[in-house]
Amino acid sequence: MNSSQIKCLAAFSLFAIIGFGPVSPGCLIGMYVVALRPLWFRGLIENMYANASVPAEVSPTYSAEQTRQSRINCFLSLLGLFIVDIAPVPVTPVVAFGIILSKPRWFYRMVNRIYGGI
Repeated sequence: MNSSQIKCLAAFSLFAIIGFGPVSPGCLIGMYVVALRPLWFRGLIENMYANASVPAEVSPTYSAEQTRQSRINCFLSLLGLFIVDIAPVPVTPVVAFGIILSKPRWFYRMVNRIYGGI
């Protein structure tokens, strides 16, 4: 486990505690990332996957349409999680814990698709 994972786990632990209400901070940050694609998030993911056995994509090139469709799908998924998180049990931090601890390949690929050629 690297420092990026520890920081993300700490942040989502805090989100789990304060998420017992109508607002899910994890979903809001996720929607922000998908909409505006800040460079700090891409760097965070690169650091988190630095020691993982994720095969490097050979110069991944995604068309603008593929990137746009990925962003729409992720935004709608996060919106769905935001609605589900209105319930008294926060779901988003649990999903985030699984992603942070297991570092699945599909998540890394999805981040690359969202960022496209940036």
